[in-house]
Amino acid sequence: MDDLKFGTRNKRGDYTPNTPLEVAPIVVWPPKPLKFLAWLPGYFFPWNLLFMATALVIWFYLTPSKETMQTLDWHWIGFIWLRNSAIVFILYGLLELRLYIRRSQGNRFKFNAMFPADKPSDVFMFRSQNIDNFIRSFGTGVPIWTAYEVGMLYAWAHGWGPWATFADHPYALIALGLLLPLFHEAHFFCIHRLIHTPFLYKWVHSVHHNSINPSPWSSLSMHPVEHLLYWSDILIHLVFPSHPLLVLYHLQITGTGAVVGHIGFDKIETADETAMGTHAFAHYLHHKYFEVNYSDGMVPFDLWFGTWHDGTKEGEARMDARFAKKRARLNAGK
Repeated sequence: MDDLKFGTRNKRGDYTPNTPLEVAPIVVWPPKPLKFLAWLPGYFFPWNLLFMATALVIWFYLTPSKETMQTLDWHWIGFIWLRNSAIVFILYGLLELRLYIRRSQGNRFKFNAMFPADKPSDVFMFRSQNIDNFIRSFGTGVPIWTAYEVGMLYAWAHGWGPWATFADHPYALIALGLLLPLFHEAHFFCIHRLIHTPFLYKWVHSVHHNSINPSPWSSLSMHPVEHLLYWSDILIHLVFPSHPLLVLYHLQITGTGAVVGHIGFDKIETADETAMGTHAFAHYLHHKYFEVNYSDGMVPFDLWFGTWHDGTKEGEARMDARFAKKRARLNAGK
């Protein structure tokens, strides 16, 4: 497939899609209903539908009974940890295997032409980004994800919190489910800005940003403090009436969904002349430039705060001008 029909490549071979990034047409004035309707299918497909389908399978077939979860026991807790580990290993692993190990589509649609394995670095354990990312993901990432899930299911089993049923409150629960990806992104923006403050960046968030050229295994490669903050958005289900199925869906958005921004390719080829868009470009730009796109544009906070980069030369010029003003302020304060 010819990726240059959809984008350009610089002298280093780095790929940029032709279509500029746009924030979602949700909180805009004047309202743009037709643009919103055109955007809406991409809100569900493919990722959020995949996460909901996964949550449904987990809830009906891979979650212990309510009675079992009323007692904290290592058997069912260990089962949930193994189940979450398997989900991450399968999805992340298949993407890593196809795109980065077998390199099935070469560097077509790849934002950074270099593959991480071709550039060992001392910032990583064993000088390997993949090994380092893998250890951090399964060493603290999945366990902390599991701890949040166990805590929420234990609370539900005991009736601690404003839990509801779909039979009694179908519209409220459906509305909450539809809004969860937006809430996750708003929460992510807030904690992301927090951990970019100098102290937290140096001691916490820099671990994740070591992966300047991210791959799927980079998705959950974080400092444990960042893991704790990242999954804290799940606590909303102890504030608003909810259901365990929505908790599981929310955890798929955060846990499994972390891979979306770290695929490193704009499209994944599915046949000779067809490919699936990844929605990865906005977060790739954050890894590349560090101080842009603290969220992916579904909520317009970056646009409002002047940190939005749409992937164009104009966007880069705005970013450079902002960085120049920041340097001038720092130099003036010396």
